[in-house]
Amino acid sequence: MTKDRGRKVIATNRRARHLYVVLDSLEAGVVLVGNEVKSLRLGRVSLVDAFATIDDGEVWLHNLFIAEYAFGTWTNHAVRRKRKLLLHRAQIDKWSQRVAEAGLSLVPLSVYLNDGRVKVELGLVRGKKTWDKRQAMAERDARREIEREFSHRVRGMG
Repeated sequence: MTKDRGRKVIATNRRARHLYVVLDSLEAGVVLVGNEVKSLRLGRVSLVDAFATIDDGEVWLHNLFIAEYAFGTWTNHAVRRKRKLLLHRAQIDKWSQRVAEAGLSLVPLSVYLNDGRVKVELGLVRGKKTWDKRQAMAERDARREIEREFSHRVRGMG
């Protein structure tokens, strides 16, 4: 059996980039049990409402939904259980200090396979205010309009 090489994105948390300002991100391994990896490889995962906490010097991922494996037996896993994230001690200490600041949280941005191993991209985020969201939407719309006008001029339509 050939080993998977490279990075294959399984799921992304697009809503997190809309609701939060991502200050920093890092890659973390995940402790999985049973048929969770098989279910992940089928893309049966959701990052909606998922978040991470630092408890007693360990990082835990909460509310990550991994559907039960369809061909599993009584050994199937709980779909929304608490999962441990694997990080270096220095990274945990650095991020626990930053999370202690007011208004910062840990949110998973994506789940992917890296050389056959399941990884989570964890983001250190601060919540956006409503005017931040409106400003980001206005910038995105302006960028789209510029690209649209540019493509029309290139084609000779405008």
